[in-house]
Amino acid sequence: MWQDVVDLHDFYQTPLGGVTRRLLMARIRALWPDIHGQSLLGIGFATPYLTPFANEAERVLALMPAGQGVIHWPVGQRNLVTFADETELPFQDFSIDRVLMVHALESSEHPGDMLREAWRVLSGGGRLMVVVPSRRSVWSLTERTPFGFGQSYSAGQLSRLLRSVSFTPLQTARALHFLPLRPRAWLSGAPGWERFANNWFPGLAGAVIIEATKQLYGAKPIKASRRAKPVLVAMPNVATGRILPFHRSRAHDL
Repeated sequence: MWQDVVDLHDFYQTPLGGVTRRLLMARIRALWPDIHGQSLLGIGFATPYLTPFANEAERVLALMPAGQGVIHWPVGQRNLVTFADETELPFQDFSIDRVLMVHALESSEHPGDMLREAWRVLSGGGRLMVVVPSRRSVWSLTERTPFGFGQSYSAGQLSRLLRSVSFTPLQTARALHFLPLRPRAWLSGAPGWERFANNWFPGLAGAVIIEATKQLYGAKPIKASRRAKPVLVAMPNVATGRILPFHRSRAHDL
């Protein structure tokens, strides 16, 4: 079941959410240090992790699944977010260089179909990065963060799922080794604990991250379907409190 976009947005406005974003973004950046001249698509609630790439990539877009809802992004600028069913992305084949999935795969009822759509829109040699809750972590056992919802994965499970839909895993990383507690004194020491635990207690990580590349040989054909061109919907700013819930909607219904 999809988490509501307002709940996801609100989490990242909290001190715990801010620390979560910074530490997870550091891992993402380590895997993708330079994407100059490439197009980047964020799927799920990936917008907190897209901003650092905005002045680097050729273009950055975000897609929020219809079951999750959608809000305007970036704040105060022209909207770069669209919405659609996660199994029918409104983008042409081979049109995207990089796809980043955050708060996405674990919530979908059809994760295989979702990944196949990412495969379809990626260019030859395109890269996919998937961030999911770690199956063995404390984070997956509590609902104080978005990583406590949906289907959690081990690195091996996620790797096998990616291979089953014609992706080749390249790199695996883990993040969020600190406990998801809210006291500010605890959060101030989170970066130091993250560095220590990453080396000595990798099993404590709250998130598993895998980068994979599109495998062109042996790929399964995707069933043709009616797809629309991406529509960037003019959404109200979340600060106004006027959020439109586009549940069970599709981009081609606009």
